[in-house]
Amino acid sequence: MSPTGTNDSGTNGLGPSALSNAISRRHVLQLFGIAGVGAAGIGSLTACSPSNPTAEGDKSGGGGNKEFHGAYPYQLPPKGHFNLAAGVTDGIQQQSPYLDLVYPSGGMYYWADKKWEYMMAESSSLDEANNTYTMKLRTGLTWSDGKPVTAKDVVSTFNLRWLLRQQDWTFLSDVKAQDDTTVVFTIGTPSTVLERYILRAPILPDSVYGTWATQAETMRKAKTSLDSAEGKKLNGDFQKFRPENPVVSGPFNFDTKTMTNAQMSLVKNDKGLFADKIGFTKVVLYNGETSDITPVVMNKDVDYATHGFAVASEKTFQSNGFRILRPPVYSGPSLVFNYTTHPEFADARVRQAIAYVLDREENGTVALGESGKPCKFMAGFSDILIPDWVSDADQQKLQAYEKDLDKATQLLTAAGWKKAGDKWQTPAGKPAAYDIKFPTEFADWNPAATNAADQLNKFGFNITKRGITFTQLNPDVLAGKFDISIQGWGASNHPHPYFAFVQDLYTFNYVIAANSGGKGMNFPLKQTTSAGPIDLQAVVDKSAQGLNVDEQKKNITAAAMAFNELLPIIPLWERYGNNPALEGKRVAKFPADDDPILKNAPYADNFVIMGMYSGKVGPV
Repeated sequence: MSPTGTNDSGTNGLGPSALSNAISRRHVLQLFGIAGVGAAGIGSLTACSPSNPTAEGDKSGGGGNKEFHGAYPYQLPPKGHFNLAAGVTDGIQQQSPYLDLVYPSGGMYYWADKKWEYMMAESSSLDEANNTYTMKLRTGLTWSDGKPVTAKDVVSTFNLRWLLRQQDWTFLSDVKAQDDTTVVFTIGTPSTVLERYILRAPILPDSVYGTWATQAETMRKAKTSLDSAEGKKLNGDFQKFRPENPVVSGPFNFDTKTMTNAQMSLVKNDKGLFADKIGFTKVVLYNGETSDITPVVMNKDVDYATHGFAVASEKTFQSNGFRILRPPVYSGPSLVFNYTTHPEFADARVRQAIAYVLDREENGTVALGESGKPCKFMAGFSDILIPDWVSDADQQKLQAYEKDLDKATQLLTAAGWKKAGDKWQTPAGKPAAYDIKFPTEFADWNPAATNAADQLNKFGFNITKRGITFTQLNPDVLAGKFDISIQGWGASNHPHPYFAFVQDLYTFNYVIAANSGGKGMNFPLKQTTSAGPIDLQAVVDKSAQGLNVDEQKKNITAAAMAFNELLPIIPLWERYGNNPALEGKRVAKFPADDDPILKNAPYADNFVIMGMYSGKVGPV
């Protein structure tokens, strides 16, 4: 299962204009100037047909091919394609951690240590006085066609990112090559999250994309609006661009001739970054969501998978010799309400009451076993990150909403709700009857929705469960075609809380839903709390601006306190991976359970990919 997050974009500021490329699948940095460590130290999907494994089995010994077997959904050509610029739809894989092996970025990040591992970059630095950020590429890098990787490739990459409204251009005003290996980024709006955007952007070849990038640069420098006819045409034309033979800089490339609907292979590119450090000669990826991949894992055809597996499957994996790795995902499922069609939810006491009804530990255990952990702070972003941003004193003020049916009853009664027999009625005298929509295919969100509905029904609600295909859920919620829905909270791709609040408050709200003509949940972001009035959008936008982290902490704390009191959405639990990892067949070993690298989010700076680059994850 891939992360739910936002693929945000914009022009200036961090407001709704910065968020026009709304939704990708489930689901930043700390400060400028954090030095990278040495290279030797080091990581929207469409429903797929069931996998039918045809790999040649164990090729790990005796000097033959040394294969790594993974799993991640992809789209088979011709619908899936090899225009992998960020913001282009229907790329062969989107948000896949394995793309870091094909198109590496400037660096990858250690979430626990808050340090960068430079990849394509050799160094980077901020010049705060001149508002510039400089990235120096390693010398000697080459593309798979033998051409050198240069600063021109980076400039072209970022001009395309401007064309495709990527959010780095919320903060940037220009990018240029100083020499063949030096790129200078001019900062328009200083922000501590910009470094992550720069260093984690996959670098694309100018030889393939240069014509488009040059047109984009000309348009950008002429200050032509992307909303103009000219801007829309160039964007639309580029969306249709289909490179046939991928030219890559990573240690692996797509084997386009052997790709099937069941699996594809990444084959070794000896010219690629750190190819000499990687012991594997091939990466086999099986296609599909959880239901497709579970039997493939059972058959030991997969060495490692990031899907959200059912509890029963996890136990079977363990009995078959798999380790279960549990990295934090920094997000999870939540209840999202439709405030337009059901104004009774607008009273915060109602949402607080629902939170008190739910035994969220039970919900997480039913859905994901040990990997579904109830939130302690209910602050809208991961409990793991809270100590970095919220003081001990303010943490004490955050309500945990542990199950308390008496409190729930008191709150609903105070809000004007009444019981008719054993069923609740709203202040308007209508039955508290609602549908809850959830993605049928998700082996964790499906039981989470079912259990939440059962708990609410036992308390006196009348909840009808509506499982629908996951590709339809997001459009329905954005269009306001729901009563209650399961959607993600938090952010799996970035450690800065700003991105979690974007997911919580913008992604399925009118801020982003307006791009598709809807209002989503339609929760007003101007609210009044016990601390007084608050404009949540202004507070969240400011939480990522500037380079003063103390000022950011003030805004993040204000947003966290307001979220905790208002509960615009109700987090059910925080997801940890239950990633099956098979040692001794093809892979010698995976990181130990107490290795700090397991604090990395598996969908952002994947610890297995980082381990491959360093040689720490290698063949038997």
